[in-house]
Amino acid sequence: MTDASRPTTEITLLERQYVIACPPEEQAALERAARYLDRAMQGIHAQGKVVDREKIAIMAALNIAHELLETQDERRAGERSLGELSARLERALADAPSR
Repeated sequence: MTDASRPTTEITLLERQYVIACPPEEQAALERAARYLDRAMQGIHAQGKVVDREKIAIMAALNIAHELLETQDERRAGERSLGELSARLERALADAPSR
């Protein structure tokens, strides 16, 4: 039973409707996330190797978690590289003769 005082949003995952409790200010983000998840689930379903919705959802979640971790690793590597470049630039400027 849902609490009528809590705002909800309806999303669709693999052609099935779900009602999710969601504050109005987060509705657009939830809908965007649901579209992303639905595309991932549709892709797995289209391959035809997995038909159970729960297994499709788990595989999609694992794929999305992998994407997230790869992106975080790339961002951290970029930040380290930028930090190293900044340090080299500062050393070069400090070693440069003054005019």
